Amino acid sequence: MSVAKPHVGDTLKIETSAARRGCFNNALLRVRIQRAVPGPDPVVKSGATRKGRLSLTLACKPGTYYATVTDYRGRTAKSKAAKLTCTPGSGTPSPSPSSPDPTSGPSTPPPASGGSGVGTDVENEVVRLVNAERAKGGCGAVKHDPQLYDAARGHSADMAAKNYFSHTSQDGRSFMDRIKAAGFTGGSGWAENIAKGQTSPTSVMNSWMNSPGHKTNIMNCKYNLIGVGAVKDSRGAIYWTQDFAAK
Repeated sequence: MSVAKPHVGDTLKIETSAARRGCFNNALLRVRIQRAVPGPDPVVKSGATRKGRLSLTLACKPGTYYATVTDYRGRTAKSKAAKLTCTPGSGTPSPSPSSPDPTSGPSTPPPASGGSGVGTDVENEVVRLVNAERAKGGCGAVKHDPQLYDAARGHSADMAAKNYFSHTSQDGRSFMDRIKAAGFTGGSGWAENIAKGQTSPTSVMNSWMNSPGHKTNIMNCKYNLIGVGAVKDSRGAIYWTQDFAAK
């Protein structure tokens, strides 16, 4: 089982989701969102399903929240706690760490992205906004890389189709596994940012730039390549992925 850390989506609601992995028969799955307070932590929202996956939302009130999931056998899993401020992107799953962690420092600016024929207009607008922020911090532009794009868009599409939100694919792959599977070779550092529910490139960039860990990835001057994937699920919510690399 897996359960996502609660976070605040673009609609200013607390969101979490949980899933059973490797199970083919319908069986009860119960999810609870709890608020950390002195004394027993109250359950502020709960739900159950027999379909293997469940998402919960509730109106946001500032505080620290975590989610637990219990299956039909009584086995449980618990998410990390998240301190939520009721702003878009608050509590968004931590960006995946670089592997290895590249050192900061100005890099030789590559050609500006957006005109390479990689990605949709929406995805390339995210690249443009990334480069605008990097320019403010003295970093060179990142170029939209075809392999990183395939990895990022593939992960967004997978999350949208299977209704989960995590850096780890439901088949257990990490972001590095996905980048390698897309044909990307070489490099000296990598990282990934994800987001869900923001309705535009501007809103998702605002969420990432207001999250210290995500902002660190965007503003790491060592990176010179990026892939951006934006895919809508059946309800119209957009799943966003950024993959970065230094090469």
